[in-house]
Amino acid sequence: MKCFLYIAGLVLLTSFAFAADIDGKWAGTIAGMDIPIQFTFKAEGTTLTGFHIVNDAQTPIKDGKIDGNNISFSVTLDMGKFEHKGVLSGDQIKMTYDDGSGQTGEIIVKKAK
Repeated sequence: MKCFLYIAGLVLLTSFAFAADIDGKWAGTIAGMDIPIQFTFKAEGTTLTGFHIVNDAQTPIKDGKIDGNNISFSVTLDMGKFEHKGVLSGDQIKMTYDDGSGQTGEIIVKKAK
């Protein structure tokens, strides 16, 4: 039993370590559109908060979650609600988005220095 608790504790600490790496500003482009995009993320346990920034318009992210190196959140824009899912790998996050009507795409952002 102690071994199980030890392993569970290590897994939990590892997920927090990945989450801590996401804090800060991230910048990149929407694939195929060459539209600059930025995100500001803040991790609090398994909750992800922050902002989506395109053309100087800053929109808060909603329903943000962190599970290890996987993230998910939504952004509501004039065009509708966009669901994002991504994977954090070092200084890069590769995300996909879905606007609910079948429109999907990819976003790759890197951590700003």
